[in-house]
Amino acid sequence: MGRRSPGQVAVPSGLPFTFEARGFRCVLDVPDGMRPWRDRVAPREDEGTHDGDGVRMFRWKGGLHDHPVGQIQYGLENLAAYRRTGDAFFLVRARAQADRVVARRHERRGAWFFPYPFDFAHDVHSGVAYQAPWYSGMAQGEALSLFAQLAQLPAVPATARQRYRAAADGAFRSLLVGDDGAPWVVARDEAGHLWIHEYPIGAPGTSDYTYNGFMFAALGLWDYYALTRSPLAADLFDGSLTTLAANFRNMRNPRWLSHYCRTHAVPTASYHPVHITLLRQLSWLSGSEPLAARSDLLMDDYPAPSLGKDGGRVHLAEGTHTLFRYDDDGAVTATRTLALALPAEATASHRIRIKGRDVHYLLTDGPDRAEGWYVAERYPAAYVRGEWCASDYRPARRARFRAGVSVVCHRDGEERTVTYPKDTPVRYDRRALVDGRMMLRAADGDAKGWWVPGSQLLAG
Repeated sequence: MGRRSPGQVAVPSGLPFTFEARGFRCVLDVPDGMRPWRDRVAPREDEGTHDGDGVRMFRWKGGLHDHPVGQIQYGLENLAAYRRTGDAFFLVRARAQADRVVARRHERRGAWFFPYPFDFAHDVHSGVAYQAPWYSGMAQGEALSLFAQLAQLPAVPATARQRYRAAADGAFRSLLVGDDGAPWVVARDEAGHLWIHEYPIGAPGTSDYTYNGFMFAALGLWDYYALTRSPLAADLFDGSLTTLAANFRNMRNPRWLSHYCRTHAVPTASYHPVHITLLRQLSWLSGSEPLAARSDLLMDDYPAPSLGKDGGRVHLAEGTHTLFRYDDDGAVTATRTLALALPAEATASHRIRIKGRDVHYLLTDGPDRAEGWYVAERYPAAYVRGEWCASDYRPARRARFRAGVSVVCHRDGEERTVTYPKDTPVRYDRRALVDGRMMLRAADGDAKGWWVPGSQLLAG
């Protein structure tokens, strides 16, 4: 199909089909740091593959290819770097990615689709196989973020902002055509839920139902709404978050890694933290406490294992500790006893969920040659000092102090006790593991700014 000029792209007036919606809203008064794609920042120099125009390229089976998601994400990461540094170098490189994606577009069904120009078969997920060109809802949704953000950036010349606005409109149009024609990336499942498919498959109901690609696309709907105030974008955002909420039980794998997709239900270490982050971001963008709670459930199921390059300091109380070694399936391969007459300190490289077991610390030093052994996290017998696994909330979430219960609050090494004669509401804006206990930072009331043990509060 021939290409029209960007100014001729029309946004249609209706949705592709009806779908379930629970009333999730696009909340716009969100601090800039909580908006999409602010947390992934491109370095000035990286080891990725680029062409002579500075556009990110993809090596696949001996060839060098354009890759729409790779280029779009690289553009967004450069925009984040530009916002952080003010260095126009990053803005130029971000625009180069956007311009390449626009130039390679296919106009189909009155919309802009961004093709993958190489054949592809998923190594793990059966049934995911394509011949070029093929299209992904992840690319279509992420393109909305890149184009909408550029269209709102004052440093971009006005005429270029108009072009990016037209590109955003063209990309949005692809989310308003269903699977009753080709190409398509949007469909409705057997329960009436909306899906933006990272891997759309031709036969109805046979797509991968991939979670991370869907959530990335939902970020693009928020960005497009922020640009246009489109009620259709708001409806699709509502439907997308409704689907994620309804399918959370399928995504979650209690006390282990979450599933990459609904169809294959494969636990995936690399995407579990992505699910945590995306659910948290979507809670900020929608003001949804339930989405924030779901993000925390995934974090508790399998917290980020690494304690950083310097590790974490682990307190070991006096008494007897059992040390373990495990294989990859969580089976015990060795044990030993560590007896301490006095409290001791050790360094741990990881705080990790052992498969089928509790969270443990992998010690790299400690008393009586403890290095290389695991010890289970058990407050106050064994816990890591400091603040870890933090989540910020917007809006602040709700809890209650229980009537007559004295609660010891903590802040900067100080303690204070609060007691209320009746159940008393409190809001908290941050959650973290603090000195071995999951703590909530009060955002109002007498305890404002203090850490409160989460186990001593009632939900809601």
